[in-house]
Amino acid sequence: MKLYVFNPDADMALGNNEENYMAPATIRRMAEDLALLPIWYARPGSGVLAPSAYNADYLKQMQQLFRLDVQLVTEPELPDYADMQVMPWGWNPAIRKRMLKGGVAESLLPSAADLSRYRRLASRANVRLLYACGGEAGNMSYLCGGEGVLVTADDFANKGREAVQELLLRWQDCGCICKSLWSGSGKGLCWYRQEEMEKVIDWCCRALRTDGAFWLEPIYNKVEDFAMEFYADGKGGVRFVGYSRFVTDGKGAYRGNLLATDMQVEEWIQTYVPLEAFHRLRESVRKGLAALGTDYTGFLGVDMMVCRQEKGHPYAVNPCVEVNLRMNMGIVAHTFCDRFVAPGGEGFFSIEYFPAQEALQEQHARDMLEHPLRVEQGRVVSGYLPLIPVTPRSRYRAFVRVG
Repeated sequence: MKLYVFNPDADMALGNNEENYMAPATIRRMAEDLALLPIWYARPGSGVLAPSAYNADYLKQMQQLFRLDVQLVTEPELPDYADMQVMPWGWNPAIRKRMLKGGVAESLLPSAADLSRYRRLASRANVRLLYACGGEAGNMSYLCGGEGVLVTADDFANKGREAVQELLLRWQDCGCICKSLWSGSGKGLCWYRQEEMEKVIDWCCRALRTDGAFWLEPIYNKVEDFAMEFYADGKGGVRFVGYSRFVTDGKGAYRGNLLATDMQVEEWIQTYVPLEAFHRLRESVRKGLAALGTDYTGFLGVDMMVCRQEKGHPYAVNPCVEVNLRMNMGIVAHTFCDRFVAPGGEGFFSIEYFPAQEALQEQHARDMLEHPLRVEQGRVVSGYLPLIPVTPRSRYRAFVRVG
């Protein structure tokens, strides 16, 4: 049996690297509102850590509609589940301390040394390793990217803001994105365009002080986002899990996933690149991930982009925008589509934030009325389904809309 925990502050807590880290209020709200989300991807017979209020009734309703063999576990009940393997959204010192304090056996938790190695692997600095490890895909047509660089504090020792400005000016023709080493879902990004120089210099200097480095890459002519999802067994084995097509806003922040089968994604990608080349890329990335080492067990995703090119083939794939060394929404959407969407069905999975509870309640009621849910034999045929209970206190919702 496994115990699943949704801790959406995983990347920020990993960057902070302190066991007493406290996430911003909006992220704590997200963790509470979406605590039950793992019921849709948890292994049968597992537990999901969440408050019982609201969640217990919602879980019973979902168990009547779908084949959900999961149970609710509350924080006071943790000592009764001390021997279960903990499956958080992502590991960091703060979630380790929380589980240890709750009564989980220390032998089942990663050690401080384990977390230190994991933190190094999860850094964006490892993006460049996938390009180097690509092997057969390294010389493959239909690829772009690889121009990113790791900028370290040693590069700017005793040089000040002028040196950072000089670096940015080298990228002013195409523009660039500065990325903190530990962040995800479109967070921790700073976009440089000519009119924003001072703001970006401030961001870079702060990143060099706090993390000692940041990742810098050009702004590509992106057409669409997608990802390849994998599972690492901790022994050097990495297997392909599936594809993920997702949507971001103008600043790269995650907005949602298309509910699509792997076959549908492969049909889609062929409008841009040949399928045989795409399969070669997938195998190359899998081998590259395996070459990173054996210090991680769990799901991971590699975000990619289809980009438009001015020369050669009109489209190319940037094979490694970033690696998410943790559970991610793409895997949630992929798993939900496989387990709970009727064959041939298509739809959208999304996480939304509402500044006012009343606005969320109104949108939830409107979606239930305009998109009535239809479930047959434990699979969604059409309609709107909230994946967590929407309560009077909720600010976040996770949902799918099918049909």
